[in-house]
Amino acid sequence: MTDLGSLAQQTADDLVRTRAGAVVAVLSGDRSEIRAAGRVVPGDVFEIGSVTKVFTALALARLTVAGLVRLDEPLAQLLPPGATVPSRDGAEITLRHLATHTAGLPRLPTGMLKRLLLHPNDPDPYADCTTDMLLAALARTRLSAPPGKRFRYSNFGAGLLGLALARRAGLPYADLIVRETGLPRPDPSRLVQGHTRRGRQTPPWHLADLAGAGALHSTAADLLAFVRRQLDSPDDPAIHLTRSVQHRTSPVTWVHLGWMGRRFQETTQLWHNGGTSGFTSFVGFDPDHRTAVVLLSNSQRLMDKEAGDLLRTLTP
Repeated sequence: MTDLGSLAQQTADDLVRTRAGAVVAVLSGDRSEIRAAGRVVPGDVFEIGSVTKVFTALALARLTVAGLVRLDEPLAQLLPPGATVPSRDGAEITLRHLATHTAGLPRLPTGMLKRLLLHPNDPDPYADCTTDMLLAALARTRLSAPPGKRFRYSNFGAGLLGLALARRAGLPYADLIVRETGLPRPDPSRLVQGHTRRGRQTPPWHLADLAGAGALHSTAADLLAFVRRQLDSPDDPAIHLTRSVQHRTSPVTWVHLGWMGRRFQETTQLWHNGGTSGFTSFVGFDPDHRTAVVLLSNSQRLMDKEAGDLLRTLTP
């Protein structure tokens, strides 16, 4: 039987050779362990970056099951009156397209890349992404492909999805996520200090109304509990819906509502990673073998390889 505690601790120790700190959580069957190394402890709060998109997509699925939205409902119907939403070849952007990165939208709000290039040292680059700014950017956007045709990863699209769902629900985005996904609201005083790739301290990010793309904070224990629910409740109508929607990106990779998918020999991994100026994250699981990993670091250095290796090690 695999010693989960030793495996998690060894991974954490390996990670902090080049990072300020790391928390590693592992799950195999009904057993789980959480370990930390460096300048963090297991209960610390981290920015989880784009792992947020998994929660935005689950909120979409919950509202769809409840009949408050439809997957193929046009985005325009959830935005303020008068908002201009681009289309192409007669195809409108729908909520499904936003959740699967197939809307044809750019990675960042139109015009934002130029601003980032002019101000590369901006410590809080998304703080000005208000509703007005996002809608103005959307009105200037030309789609790269007809909606539904091509995968193009888009923080812009995920942020618009979060904005649209919050408007339809009549709640702030953070409150919507707590209500629809069960992710606990973390203690803000436990947010650890983030670090750049070179080890310099960096302030936290504020994503304003782009929150659905990457604004959430969490702990390893709460994320592991979330993944456990994914494994325990595959027939939950909303969880089932997130996985029944699928857009192929290659013969061995695909995207669901929120989750990315990939096939390794006889194993399937559903996953998402995240990164901000001072944090990186990875959440992944193998639904067939009931294994899962959560990796959190307060350094801007991706952990995808380590996470993938750890998840494969856990697979029987």
